[in-house]
Amino acid sequence: MELSIIIPTFNERENVRKITNRIMDVLRPIGCSYEIFFVDDSRDDTPTVLEELSKNHHEVKYLHRQNGRGLGTAVVEGFKRTQGNFIIVMDADLQHPPELLPLIYRRLLQGIEVLIPSRFVEGGSDGGLNWFRKLVSWTARTIGRISIKRMRDISDCTGGYFGLHRSVIEGVTLDPVGWKILMEVLVKGKYQTVHEIPYSFEARDAGTSKMSTIEQWNYLKHIFKLVWSSPDDRRFYLFCMVGALGVLVNLMVLKLLLIIFLIHSLAASIGASCVAMLHNFLWNDNFTWKEKKQPIMWRRVLRLPQFIVISGVGIGITAAFAWLASWIGINIFLGQLAGIIVATSWNYLANNKWTWEASKSNRKAKITVTQEV
Repeated sequence: MELSIIIPTFNERENVRKITNRIMDVLRPIGCSYEIFFVDDSRDDTPTVLEELSKNHHEVKYLHRQNGRGLGTAVVEGFKRTQGNFIIVMDADLQHPPELLPLIYRRLLQGIEVLIPSRFVEGGSDGGLNWFRKLVSWTARTIGRISIKRMRDISDCTGGYFGLHRSVIEGVTLDPVGWKILMEVLVKGKYQTVHEIPYSFEARDAGTSKMSTIEQWNYLKHIFKLVWSSPDDRRFYLFCMVGALGVLVNLMVLKLLLIIFLIHSLAASIGASCVAMLHNFLWNDNFTWKEKKQPIMWRRVLRLPQFIVISGVGIGITAAFAWLASWIGINIFLGQLAGIIVATSWNYLANNKWTWEASKSNRKAKITVTQEV
């Protein structure tokens, strides 16, 4: 089997026959072997229509789930039950035009591992959405691209229309929450090339949209799960948490030195900063970068001077921003805040690159994202 087309459905009786006919029309000239696999969670008579289609067309297959857990799990079920070397996932509501299938198939044959029809590259359009849905879609994409490194260069990372080689998901545990299965594939899949082609998102002709407040909440939960499951993504957030805890340690030690031990304020400040720096190093070594923990003790200890130097540069960056703000007449606290943001980014990137540098064998190859021209 060359191609499997997976279509999750929920109460789409008006559309399943239409989309089947359009898919068969566009694939007939290609001459490839294919299957159209519906994973259905419907509560109307959609299964009856699917049964009729499967009897009339050997290419059509379906699975009706009595207690389905959403679109994402439906697609995963389709991954398990289909046989094609290439897989294309699309919705049943005809907002994903089947006429793109031949182009997607050709690009996959040419070696592209993940192909995403995008509404947001030149030539694409999301005109099938009203202004509110466009706002929700933009917000979701922005949150995803900011939160997850593998999605930052992809313009339509939350779409439901995509193609991939089966090898991308073989041996990969997929556990999506809600609808956005593409994010799950992008974060956990095994691939090096992503290609985007433009398409126009069509207005729905029949049926009703499945977007709800619950699905929006599921999306946020899914983002959190993906960030936590990806060391590259969660590391920065853990680093910030350790830094925030270090601020509390700094202030507590400062108070202890000033009030209990009656140490001079400058010496107390330096001592508190040193204790906080040591605290941050130990937590980062054992928690933030635990995957890169050095088993040989003396090599672990050698990381501390690097951490101190990098942190010292960060302190200098913060001080420079505060001084600059004061010099140009801006509130010094705004300058200090800007400095903290820049210094935090510097500290994280520098420590990630040098202090807890991964060995060459552990570095992931760069993923190449291209767009149709």
